[in-house]
Amino acid sequence: MIKTLDRLLDRLTMYRLVLYYLAALLIAAFVLGFLNLVPHDPTALAFTVALMLATCWITNTVFARIFEVPANSESVYITAMILALILDPIAATDTKAIGAAAFASVWAISSKYILAVGRKHLFNPAALGVALTALLLDRPATWWVGGNVWLLLLVLVGGALVVRKLRRLDLVATFLGVALATILATTDPSQYGTALAETFSSSPLLFFAFVMLTEPLTAPTTRWPRIAFAGIVGFLFAPNIHIGSFYFTPELALLVGNLFAYAVSPKGRFVLTLERIEQTAIDSYDFIFRSQRKLAFQAGQYLEWTLGLDRSDNRGNRRYFTVASSPTEQSVRLGVKFYPQSSAFKRALGGMKPGATIHASQLAGDFTLPSDPKTKIAFLAGGIGITPFRSMLQYLIDRKEVRPIVVLYGTESQDDIAYRDVLDSARRKLGIRTFHAVAKGAVRGQYPGYIDARLVRLTMPDYLERTFYISGPQTMVKALRKKLLAMGVRRSRIKVDYFPGFA
Repeated sequence: MIKTLDRLLDRLTMYRLVLYYLAALLIAAFVLGFLNLVPHDPTALAFTVALMLATCWITNTVFARIFEVPANSESVYITAMILALILDPIAATDTKAIGAAAFASVWAISSKYILAVGRKHLFNPAALGVALTALLLDRPATWWVGGNVWLLLLVLVGGALVVRKLRRLDLVATFLGVALATILATTDPSQYGTALAETFSSSPLLFFAFVMLTEPLTAPTTRWPRIAFAGIVGFLFAPNIHIGSFYFTPELALLVGNLFAYAVSPKGRFVLTLERIEQTAIDSYDFIFRSQRKLAFQAGQYLEWTLGLDRSDNRGNRRYFTVASSPTEQSVRLGVKFYPQSSAFKRALGGMKPGATIHASQLAGDFTLPSDPKTKIAFLAGGIGITPFRSMLQYLIDRKEVRPIVVLYGTESQDDIAYRDVLDSARRKLGIRTFHAVAKGAVRGQYPGYIDARLVRLTMPDYLERTFYISGPQTMVKALRKKLLAMGVRRSRIKVDYFPGFA
């Protein structure tokens, strides 16, 4: 069941999944409105959604042209639908309410451009929009989507899919734990039952955690800062937390957390210019870019890449890819494998010419070298999953840093082997050996078939002392992780590369 679910989720980008989730909530609320199971007129809800979608789209189009950046329609629709789910629906005849809704929408979208440092926005757009509307127009968010029992099941199911897709259980669990602990600590013990019942059935706790908190651009990109961020927001989220007569609201709690996230996260958005394209294997290419400013990252981390597309598909115009270059190299290298029916994003990428630009941001990832250079490591790569290891190996080569590493590289054929030059250089200069597992057409010195337990034992008798890094297709990663656990490798010694969706 989990494998089937993951396969379905892997076919969707994170943004598209959230978009479907929010649309499902709005459609359900619209239907329930006709049955009088939600306290809002379905006509008013439909008008509100249309108003916010139009306002957000127009605002984003204008600012995208002014700032000359690719417009991302999915994020615009997501912001608009979040606003429609947390601000009360309005009637077409209520001009003041229409003005307030438009005000919230304009500020939510414009904040991505004008409240940004290094082209990276500081605040969750929807949270800022409703916070300003409450402060300046006295029209606070009611978070009605979280206060309806009939929508609770859909909130839970859709939210669980989002958390599974993003692999952000640590973030959500920390937030929920801290929020609930703070709520109980500030509540009379005799009221614990009532407080918990209201928190889960009549508050925005779950919707907030699944949709607002997990927004990737305004949350920390690495694990421990992410957990601290969740703890801060969870503490301030509790309704009884206040400074004097000032009480925090959910959106204000998130805005404070966003400031913390900015302080501890990599800064800025990069505009990269294509210099050249190199073929690394059959159907695999490296796109080599130059940046106007130095990109500071750790070998093995990834970026979110954005292209302006005239016509997008259901995978959107953003992708997560590992930075294949080393931090020691001047250029920024993106390694991509193309398939017969590639996405619109990949088709546009493949059509780029030298001088064209791409936007990169959201540097993230914990799939990096251990701080202790004496740690024994095993790199297990499948296909294009060799890219983070190319980054790490080139980094070690440039620094002349010897580490006890063994590389197992699985491919379908000889033509699929990428980065032969880097692998050979790592062997000659650092003594790092690569063992090739080739499924079809293995030659002498190569292992016929796929990476398996037998190959691990043959190439590294000390495998129980090693930390395993696995990168490649998700089916391969999961299968190898399962095999290693069966071989006695501790969970803490297995690191897997993860992206929020395939392309």
